[in-house]
Amino acid sequence: MATLLATRGLPLASCGPPSSSSSSSSWPPSSLLLGRRPSRRLRSSSPQVDAAAAQGKGGEYRPSFADDLLLAFFRSKMVEEVGWDSEKPGYAGLMEVANRLMVKGKSASETEQAAVRVLQSLFPPLLLVLYKALLAPIANGQLAAMMLARATALSCQWLMGTCSVNSVTLPDGKSWSSGVFVEKCKYLEESKCLSICINTCKLPTQTFFKDHMGVDLYMEPNFEDYSCQFNFGVPPPPLDADKALKEPCLDICTNARRRRELGRSSSPDELSCPQV
Repeated sequence: MATLLATRGLPLASCGPPSSSSSSSSWPPSSLLLGRRPSRRLRSSSPQVDAAAAQGKGGEYRPSFADDLLLAFFRSKMVEEVGWDSEKPGYAGLMEVANRLMVKGKSASETEQAAVRVLQSLFPPLLLVLYKALLAPIANGQLAAMMLARATALSCQWLMGTCSVNSVTLPDGKSWSSGVFVEKCKYLEESKCLSICINTCKLPTQTFFKDHMGVDLYMEPNFEDYSCQFNFGVPPPPLDADKALKEPCLDICTNARRRRELGRSSSPDELSCPQV
């Protein structure tokens, strides 16, 4: 990922007028006429401006050129799977393709399998085979889990937004720094759909890392604040015990809003997403 390099500048000399005891011939100093110190200050301040711009207001992640390339690559693979592309550019177009992926699948399971194929297509097949065979078994999977956490945090912010590596607790009580916390998932927020989160992201991603890279992953999306916790090295619970699959439709879901307006959401079962 792009790294901002800052250049340390030197303090400016006083630019005020000379005192009455100074001769007029000595003002201004030759260093100021040559512009040496002002130019150094300009070089030191510009990286600071770039760093602030990259973060955005309130720490919001702003994609770089490399992120745009990753988005285009990911979208192209999803288009190959779906057989259709949106006319909209950028992230908005990606979300329309994700919606089409949901519509194309005859069941939630079929959609999940299609999403797994998309994830597989992002990697050279030999890389997946070697990672699972050589790295996943080391130290009971700790090394592979920690590596994936860092790779996810570094390379997936264009898709999810600002995220960072944190520690997770394994079933045996051990703690590994193999977690990734997504502050506010852009994919979930833009899709406005619980089923797209579950069927095209959470479940297929868990399946992909376990089956094709040999690493357990349990993802915990929070449908209230749109944050998400990745727990690499932690096996997911059975589907009937996964709390994410029992959540009601999002308030911003247009289909759920229509059902509420028609009075079709009076019981807890009717509040749940029909596509999960």
